[in-house]
Amino acid sequence: MDRIEQFSIIAPDIGNIFRYISIATALPIVVAVIYQEWEMILPMLSVPVVLFLLGTFLTRVPRQDREAPLSAALMAVALIWLAIALVSALPFTLGLGISYLDAVFEAMSGWTDTGLTMMRSVDDLPRTLLFWRSLMQWLGGIGIVAFTVAMASRTGLTQFRLYRSEGRSEALMPSVVATGLEMWKIYLVLTVASIGLVLLSGIPVWDAVNIALVAIATGGFSVHSEGIPFYNNPLLEVLIVPVMIAGALPFKLYYFLYRQRDVRFFDDQQARLLFMLVALGIVVITWDLVTLNATDIPTAIRQALFMSAAAVTSTGFQVASPNEWASVTVLFLAMLIAIGGAAGSTAGGIKLSRVVLGFQSLVWWFRRMFVSGKVLVPFKYNGRVIPKNIADLEVSRNMLTIMLFFLTIFVATILVMHLQPTAFDSSNVIFEVTTAMSNNGISTGFVSPDMTDPAKVVFVFLMWIGRLEVIPVIMLVMGLFKRYE
Repeated sequence: MDRIEQFSIIAPDIGNIFRYISIATALPIVVAVIYQEWEMILPMLSVPVVLFLLGTFLTRVPRQDREAPLSAALMAVALIWLAIALVSALPFTLGLGISYLDAVFEAMSGWTDTGLTMMRSVDDLPRTLLFWRSLMQWLGGIGIVAFTVAMASRTGLTQFRLYRSEGRSEALMPSVVATGLEMWKIYLVLTVASIGLVLLSGIPVWDAVNIALVAIATGGFSVHSEGIPFYNNPLLEVLIVPVMIAGALPFKLYYFLYRQRDVRFFDDQQARLLFMLVALGIVVITWDLVTLNATDIPTAIRQALFMSAAAVTSTGFQVASPNEWASVTVLFLAMLIAIGGAAGSTAGGIKLSRVVLGFQSLVWWFRRMFVSGKVLVPFKYNGRVIPKNIADLEVSRNMLTIMLFFLTIFVATILVMHLQPTAFDSSNVIFEVTTAMSNNGISTGFVSPDMTDPAKVVFVFLMWIGRLEVIPVIMLVMGLFKRYE
C-alpha cells in the first residue's frame, strides 16, 4: 500500500477532526467582542476559517473502502498535531506582528500543554490572545482526537486507532465515541469545580477562569508575566495544587467513582506513586533549599510543595526559578518532570504507568534469572496475571518508549548546546530540554525569545514529540522517507 492509498483511507477522518476543532477555536472571537478588541477579530478568525476549509478539502478526498492500518493512524495523528499548531500560530503573527517561528512555538507550547513562551510581556497581550493561549491548553489537555471523537456520529476501527495513536488508552465504554463522551463529561465537571476552587482565593474572575483552564489541563500559561507570584497569594498557591493533581490523576478513577461510588484512590498504583513522588519532592526540595540555599523553612516548604506538585503533574506553573537553586536540586526536579503524571490524564512525561510497569518488569526479569528455565514465573500487573508472551511484548514496548524518550532528550541537549551558546549551567540546559520533552513548562529562563532560530525549532519538535510519546512521529518520518516498490 503506497502513501496515496494510505492517505486516501484516512484523509476524510482527518478532515472531520479539523472541522470539529475549528468550531472550538472560534470561542476567542466571543472574548474579542466582549472586550471590544475589534482589531483581533480577523486575526483570530483565521484559525477556524483555515481549519474548516482544510477539513472540508480533506473530507472530499475519495475514501478507500478499507480500514486504516495502525501505521497510517500513527502518522495521521502526528500530522494533525503539527498542522493544528501551524494554523494556530496565525493570530500571534497577524495580531502581534511577531515572527511566524515564535508564533508556532507559542501555539505548539499551547496545544501540547507545555507552557514555555516566546512572549516578552504577557501583560501587554490582548485578552483575546490570553484566552486563546488558555483555550489551546485546555483543549490540548484532553487531546485533539479525544475532543473530536466525542462529537463523532459513528465509531469504528479507524476512530479507535486514531484515539489510541494519540497516547490514549482509556476503555471506559465499549465504543471509543462513548468513551470520548465520558471523558468530556469528567473534564467539564473537573473544570467547573476548579474554577470554583480557584475563586475562593479572592482573585478576579477573569484570572481564575484562565488559571483553572490551564491548571486542570496541566498546562502552565499565565495571564501575567510574573505568573502565579504576581498575586502574592499563598492561599491561591495552595488551592492550585489539588487542581494540578486532579488533572494528573487517571480519569478512569473519576469514572469509577461516579459509577461505583466506592473507589479508593490509593488502591490505584499510579495514584499511589503520584502522591509518593509529591511527598518525596517536598522532603528533598525543602532540605536542599534550607541547607544549600539558606532559605527559611516556611518559604522552603511553600516552594517545595508547589514546585513538586507542578513537576510531577507536568504543569508549568512555578513560584520559584530553578536557576537560583543548586544544580542537584535542579536535576532532582528534572527527574520528577521526566516521570510526569498518570496515563489517561492530561499530564505529560514518561507516565506513571510506564514507571510502574518498568519497575515490575525489572523485578520479573531478575526473578527469572535465579530460577530454573523450566519454572514459570508469573508476571502480575494491576493484580492480574499476564500471559508470558503478552508480558514480553508489553514490557519490551514499554522499555522501548522509555529508551526513546531519554535518547531524544540526550540528542536534543547536545543539539541545543551547539546551537545556543549560553552562560547557563549545563544542568539548566538539561532541565530545559527535559521540561519541553515532558510538556511541563517550568523554566530556568534559558528558553526565551532571544534564542537562535535553530534552537527554537529544536524545542518546537521536542514539545511535539513529547506530547505524542515519540512513536507516532517516528512513524511519520519513516513513512515520508519509505520507498514503495
